[in-house]
Amino acid sequence: MTVQQQPPIGIVPGSARETVTHRAISYRTTGSGHGAIVRLMSPSNLGQLVKPFVFLDLFEDESSFIGGMPMHPHSGIATVTVITEGNLRFEDAESGTGMIDYGGVEWMRAGGGVWHGKEMSAGTSKRIQGFQLWVALPPALENASVDSQYLESSVMPEVGPARVILGAYEGVQSPVRAPAGMNYLLVTLRVGESWTYVPPNGHESLWLSVSRGSLGAPGLVTAGEMVIFEPGSGAVTLKAMHKDAVFVIGSAAPHPYDLALGNYSVHTNPQALRAGEEKIAEIGVRLREYLQKPNESARVPVFK
Repeated sequence: MTVQQQPPIGIVPGSARETVTHRAISYRTTGSGHGAIVRLMSPSNLGQLVKPFVFLDLFEDESSFIGGMPMHPHSGIATVTVITEGNLRFEDAESGTGMIDYGGVEWMRAGGGVWHGKEMSAGTSKRIQGFQLWVALPPALENASVDSQYLESSVMPEVGPARVILGAYEGVQSPVRAPAGMNYLLVTLRVGESWTYVPPNGHESLWLSVSRGSLGAPGLVTAGEMVIFEPGSGAVTLKAMHKDAVFVIGSAAPHPYDLALGNYSVHTNPQALRAGEEKIAEIGVRLREYLQKPNESARVPVFK
């Protein structure tokens, strides 16, 4: 992962006081590639700076690549998948079937443990692009039951150029059942258009990542980059440069817990992590037994 720390900018020295003219970018990264997936943030690096946001992947490829995703476990986190181009089909025993396209969302609170990976498949588009975000859960939810939502774009609320994926902004509440204290927006700006994000009170963490186009923030942020702004409460004004820009932006109150890390899990302490990993192992045994039964489909969207 390529991470660059930015020098402080936007400070005007004065004899009596200093005035902040804009909120500076403190880190930027282009991540590390894994085929169709670029890992921009992990819990062991930049996730430490903007937790509860702890992991971010940008994915882009032929839509068929999603079929190669293996079943895998999680605990202690929620995953948020947002589509920025193309569409995917979802299938879940409790939620039924449907299509997620630009602005559509899959939310899965892994809680105490789950195996998943086959609930999404290729839709009607040739290519697909989007972000997967992990959110670290608070103690009350990190070992709780699994909660999944599949939300088509038509039900996701808009505020100006932004879709409210998580949280609430300018009086508009997302339907996603996420913990309070965090916002996550998907934004499209037309070339030359400016937009100002004003974080709610207490949202000291602020970051964004661009999937298409480029932004003046005020430094240039190009497609494939993630940037983290200096901690604070100030607003940030963003402008689409050269062409239309599509990006996600997140802000949150700081997650006041250490991160206890497993291979697929993030918890607030070693004891909760151990409980999550034990549950994952137990579910894995049942999953393998299920798949060995005759006449059972190998397609198991979610196992919990």
